[in-house]
Amino acid sequence: MKDNVAGRRGRRAGWCGAAATAMLLPALVSPPGGWIPAVMAALTLAVALAGWPVGRVTLARAAAGAAVLSLAADAVSFGKAGLALLWLPFEAVALLVLLERVVRRVPGRGAGLVGGLTGAAAVLLPLRFTLHAPQTGLKESVFLAALAFVPAACAAGAGLHLRSLDHRRVHAVALARREQRLDIARDLHDFVAHEVTGIVLEAQAAQLDEDGGPVAHHALLHRVEQAGLRALDSMDRTVAALRGTDGRTGAEPPPTRLYGPDDLPGLVGRFGAMTAAEVSLSLEDELAGALSREAGDAAYRVVLEALTNVRRHAPGTGWVEVRAGRTADGAVEIAVTDGAGPGALPRPSPGRAGRHGGGTGLAGLTERVGAVGGALEAGPYGQGWRVGCRLPVPAVR
Repeated sequence: MKDNVAGRRGRRAGWCGAAATAMLLPALVSPPGGWIPAVMAALTLAVALAGWPVGRVTLARAAAGAAVLSLAADAVSFGKAGLALLWLPFEAVALLVLLERVVRRVPGRGAGLVGGLTGAAAVLLPLRFTLHAPQTGLKESVFLAALAFVPAACAAGAGLHLRSLDHRRVHAVALARREQRLDIARDLHDFVAHEVTGIVLEAQAAQLDEDGGPVAHHALLHRVEQAGLRALDSMDRTVAALRGTDGRTGAEPPPTRLYGPDDLPGLVGRFGAMTAAEVSLSLEDELAGALSREAGDAAYRVVLEALTNVRRHAPGTGWVEVRAGRTADGAVEIAVTDGAGPGALPRPSPGRAGRHGGGTGLAGLTERVGAVGGALEAGPYGQGWRVGCRLPVPAVR
């Protein structure tokens, strides 16, 4: 990357040197007065073409200096006024290019100040000829300045348009990066936290069950191992997404794993194997293929988040029921209900005060469900807690 930048800077410096030399060569055979317009044309071209910043010199400083010198040269008499006509078109084009770059690139209020100064130099450049030619006067100066205002306004407008496009692109990139970070945070929260919470609860249960035999301990270690492998697999997918490829040169990023209602039996089964509560699942056959991929993934994550919250905040619950079916109006309804005490699910248990963070799962689910046209509800339900959502079914064409 550094080699490419250095190469581009070297090529740009070469073009600047060639342009300046081309402007200065005719001055060698011209009268002494020709050096002023030649030097100004060479300087303005070099500033317009150079890559800034150069050391401590920024584009704003270089453009302001070139504009001030150009305005000063307009008021200087350098002999025959006709000498300006040879270099004036090149300087005019260079000032227009410089004006566009200043309006587009200079940050903050400096764009207006330096842009106005550069625009004034471009508009008043014809005065270098009209003020010192005996056959021209005020009318010719005003007329040529008015003509020069049109391309100057076009250059400033082009700079403003490109500046707005750059701003939109930066804003879009920032939003895309934020969305990527949120997606990664959701995956870590939904999948990794679910498995790690199960491992923690299994370890706590093992500490309390001192009378368990080798068979029970072996089964517990097997469940912990499987949960750890699933957590590692989720983290591997997250790391691969962060890297952008799966490790192969030029490979595309790995596709995001989308779950659905068909994955609920495995999820509920793993949860039931790692808890003493009575767990049941009611899954209608009509749900197969009813939801879109995004809506199905949202339904799976609703159940996953609800079961994770049961593990965290209601480990002593007696029963957990997961229901997924169609409503009378054809929508899909997902509900997870447990037998914990009222208000226990969304707030951390006093006995778990050592753990900090969290609290964003239901908020993230509300956004995810809302993005597919559904609605999420969570709150006390009888003597326990209920998390439910309604998801629309896409119309059949």
